[in-house]
Amino acid sequence: MAQKLGDYVEELWRNDPSIEAAAVLELAVADGVATRRTTKASVSSMLSVLRRKAREAGVEVPATTPSELVRIERGDDGIAVLTLNRPRALNAVTVALAEALTAALEQCGADPATRAVVLTGAGGRAFCAGVDLREASTMEAARVEEWFGAVCRAYTGILAVDKPVVAALNGLAAGAGFQMALVSDLRVAHRGVRMGQPEINAGLPSVMGSYWMTLHLGWAKNQELSYTGRFMDCEECERLGLFAAVVERADEVPGRARALARDLAAKAPVAFRRTKARFRELAMRGFEEAFRAGTLGQQAAYNEGEPQAIMSKFLARRS
Repeated sequence: MAQKLGDYVEELWRNDPSIEAAAVLELAVADGVATRRTTKASVSSMLSVLRRKAREAGVEVPATTPSELVRIERGDDGIAVLTLNRPRALNAVTVALAEALTAALEQCGADPATRAVVLTGAGGRAFCAGVDLREASTMEAARVEEWFGAVCRAYTGILAVDKPVVAALNGLAAGAGFQMALVSDLRVAHRGVRMGQPEINAGLPSVMGSYWMTLHLGWAKNQELSYTGRFMDCEECERLGLFAAVVERADEVPGRARALARDLAAKAPVAFRRTKARFRELAMRGFEEAFRAGTLGQQAAYNEGEPQAIMSKFLARRS
């Protein structure tokens, strides 16, 4: 069993070097290669060996530790840039990335030298493409609340920072990425950016996303985006007032976002904190209800097997 599991882990890792131990273990159990007695630690150890050997051979290995998954870069101007760092996976959100982002936000919030935060994604294609489908495809109804909760704590973590948080949208913002953008204080985009809430097309009820959209959009537009899962281009987002600034090229986004963060950081601190606190109170007013509805909706979907089937079919087409 051990040797067979080792071969299985290596095959999965070679297909997706960013895959995490929890996802590997769930897949291995589902395929009969491992049992429920197999520990996550043993799988994590196998992955660590594979990553170490790859690094020793000079091969670039995707981020896995919290400090790698979310890079923190602090400038002399007091602006901290948090970068979601899974570019091969379009910065898709795993539990590990969500927890790393929540921790990084708490760290910036507590750091007196940090005056504002810019949140962005690594690579040139995506800010964040939503939840990681490999991880989501192995989910079970019994674990939905823990998984969904980890992702939602990243959203509330953005709201909880008593300092400006500017989303620098370097590419696609889908699902969880769209929601991160919506709970940020302001958003900067370039002309190629698209945003949307495509969760329904992956078999997931669009509940938390539709809740955050109520803070920005009208009922009819919210329903359309939630039911169809379609993406909006930059021009439509701009018409709807979702962007504080739009630049022509992707390479102009970081500078414009940083300048906007500096402008907000220069406001009277108490006035800004109390203003943001009021927006936070309004945003959180219906959060617990949306979280409960989202949890129950996803549990029902996973019990029916809809997300697993849709996501597995999509992943099979990509492999």
